[in-house]
Amino acid sequence: MISVYLELLMFLTVCVLMLTGFPVAFTLAGTALAFAAIGDMMGVFELRQLNFFPQRMFGVMSNEVVVAAPLFIYMGLMLERSRVAEDLLSSMARLFRGARGGLAFSVILVGMLMAASTGIVGATVVTMGLLALPVMLKYGYDARLSTGTICAAGTLGQVIPPSIVLVFLGDILTYANQQANLKAGNFAGKSVGVGDLFAGSLIPGLMLVGLYLAYVFFVSRVQPERCPPAVVDEAHERLSPQERTRLILHALVAPSALIVAVLGSILGGIATPTEAAGVGAVGATLLAGLRARPDLAPIMLAGVAAAIGLMIMNGFFDLRFFREEVSVLDQAAMWLSFALIALVALAIALAFWIAFRGSVLTPVVFRTARITAMVFAILIGASLFSLTFRGLGGEEMVHGLLEGLPGGLTGAMIFVMALMFVMGFFLDFLEIIFILVPIVGPALILMGADPVWLGVMIAVNLQTSFLTPPFGFALFFLRGVAPDTVRTQAMYRGVAPFIGLQLLALSLLALFPQLGTWLPSYLFS
Repeated sequence: MISVYLELLMFLTVCVLMLTGFPVAFTLAGTALAFAAIGDMMGVFELRQLNFFPQRMFGVMSNEVVVAAPLFIYMGLMLERSRVAEDLLSSMARLFRGARGGLAFSVILVGMLMAASTGIVGATVVTMGLLALPVMLKYGYDARLSTGTICAAGTLGQVIPPSIVLVFLGDILTYANQQANLKAGNFAGKSVGVGDLFAGSLIPGLMLVGLYLAYVFFVSRVQPERCPPAVVDEAHERLSPQERTRLILHALVAPSALIVAVLGSILGGIATPTEAAGVGAVGATLLAGLRARPDLAPIMLAGVAAAIGLMIMNGFFDLRFFREEVSVLDQAAMWLSFALIALVALAIALAFWIAFRGSVLTPVVFRTARITAMVFAILIGASLFSLTFRGLGGEEMVHGLLEGLPGGLTGAMIFVMALMFVMGFFLDFLEIIFILVPIVGPALILMGADPVWLGVMIAVNLQTSFLTPPFGFALFFLRGVAPDTVRTQAMYRGVAPFIGLQLLALSLLALFPQLGTWLPSYLFS
């Protein structure tokens, strides 16, 4: 009798063990091997099925899409170390100076810009917790509103691209979509990739920003004592309007240029997500170099201009260097491209040298390696877990369970979304993605769910896992840098309205799937 429900017992066992605090990667892999041995003894699993595991790992290593993950991590950490967020926050606060709720508006908008240029939740929450929270408390902001706004704005990096969640979610859903199409006998089904999820999550992400701003505006009118007006920098008030505008634009240009370079190249079809991640990593290093040594700005800006010139020339000339017949004009263009390439290389090398001499590059590289190693260790353990789970017949059980729910696809989606929301109280978003999505993804797609819409729904849902106690990581990040006068209970109460807004956005996305499917269909059809 136990052998019939062995896959269910396996799922429950791994959830319980992860709550003990044991490393997730080893919990997943150890549970998979233990239940594989138990299944073999009971005659419901063959150990030779584990021979497919090396092939899966080779597929992970040869997958160009997941290479974008460490590059985006590096980009976010480099921007954190280069203090771009600090400049952004101070400039936004000055922009909303004197307005009731202006500091909260600034935090939300900075969270949006940092999400679109870094995608690292921890870095954004900690940075804004260190910079914005003391100022908000100083000017009489309610602790609940302050902490809730910072935590919610910091988690926008999970929905607004580029996002590490969307990179791995896109890779997993690509495989789930292929499995569903093969089972349905549809060999020309709709494809899905990271670029589709980036485009699909953009409108829901901006919708969340709008909901946050609307909530703060509502509070500032109904309970004005919770968010009084503030003058952040009295010295700044003595500047002329032209000088204030110049300072604000100076802080906005750098992240805006990086956002256009990364997201614009992906959504415009110019570069793949991996190539755009490489551009973002180099761009973040250039920004760090410009901030550390503004006197060398002409060389680095010349390198950026040279890179743009190379792209323009590539559209007008045939810049292949090994050809039998070359026109005089193409030959001149090739020699000019050599000079431009040398200028680009000089600017990049100079930026990396400045970051290295400034003790910025080394810690960023080490932190990137640690985070990437942790993520891929979880991915390896989750791959072994899903392989054993499928071998025990878990995929068929899940498919049968979802099809047996009342309401068809609607009932199945409500059940899966509710399950993910509850799991978010106790598990990290990566654990939920690597464990649950490979199990339920093929079944939901087979039942008729659009893979892009499904991916965006999962991303918006998983954003709540950063805010829901007791294991909300945004709460942990902010608790580590918040003053002792801010009680943990106030933080929990502060994020509650924003969790409600996230669930409202999830409901709107469920009622109007076009919010997540229109832009990718328009751009990539």
